[in-house]
Amino acid sequence: MAEVKPDIEILEFAISREIQAREFFLELARRVTRPGFRKVFEELAEEEAEHKEKLELEVMKLGKTVSEDTEYTGANKEFIISDTQMLDNMDYKDILLLGMEKEEASFRTYVNLLSSVREQSSRELLLALAEEEVRHKLRFQTEYDFITRKNRSTDESDD
Repeated sequence: MAEVKPDIEILEFAISREIQAREFFLELARRVTRPGFRKVFEELAEEEAEHKEKLELEVMKLGKTVSEDTEYTGANKEFIISDTQMLDNMDYKDILLLGMEKEEASFRTYVNLLSSVREQSSRELLLALAEEEVRHKLRFQTEYDFITRKNRSTDESDD
């Protein structure tokens, strides 16, 4: 039988994911050349930091002390971009697709964690964060669709 983890461990795992997601978006912000989308990546990084704060508040409600020095482990390193040259070789559409994949993964993670959490307030928070991750993905999707349509209409006018 699978071991059931306490809510605090699940929330700490989610916090580690948010830390990694923030770093991911900051790295993307450093790499994109479009100032408008750099701002979007910076805003998303800030939202991930806010998610972390919400999760830490929930951990404190459950009785664990959280400080600036608290280290979180448990999430794999899928958000960390170790090969920064990979991004150098990606065009804007590829970066948008990567962002969509990461947000989809975050959404699925939160949905999967819901069934393991016992506290109602923790479940509600994870559900709210899952919804926010879907909104993030939609931001990428909207931009991707816009660029794709724009490129298609440019290609068609060349015919």
